[in-house]
Amino acid sequence: MATHVMTISRLAAAAGVHVETVRYYQRRGLLPEPERPMGSVRRYGPNEVGRLQFIRRAQAMGFSLDEIAGLLEVKGQRACEQTRRLTEQKLAEVRRRLDELRQLEVDLEHLVEECRHVVTGAPCPTLDLLAQPAEKINIG
Repeated sequence: MATHVMTISRLAAAAGVHVETVRYYQRRGLLPEPERPMGSVRRYGPNEVGRLQFIRRAQAMGFSLDEIAGLLEVKGQRACEQTRRLTEQKLAEVRRRLDELRQLEVDLEHLVEECRHVVTGAPCPTLDLLAQPAEKINIG
């Protein structure tokens, strides 16, 4: 039985992505494009499904396509060390974003509280804040 039995549409369905996503990954060099037999269509197999699933899982973990390209190239004895370093960097980035989100939560709570005390017809504190030039904004 041939190992490359799927068309691009079946490959996409098997990996849970759109056909255009497969083509985009091919253009980015994340997924090899198989040869097109004369008078036929390209065929894909389980390796390509696995690679697409790898890409999707890495994206779900927050890795960019450039970072994923690097992960796909990591091989050999130092693979785990290289992957650990990249994962540590990603973890630090996630923690920084969480800190930013926590601050945003505090800022939004403050705005909600201000809005609760606005007299009918008075300017809205949130709209006033959004209308200010960036260098003047001081939330919280």
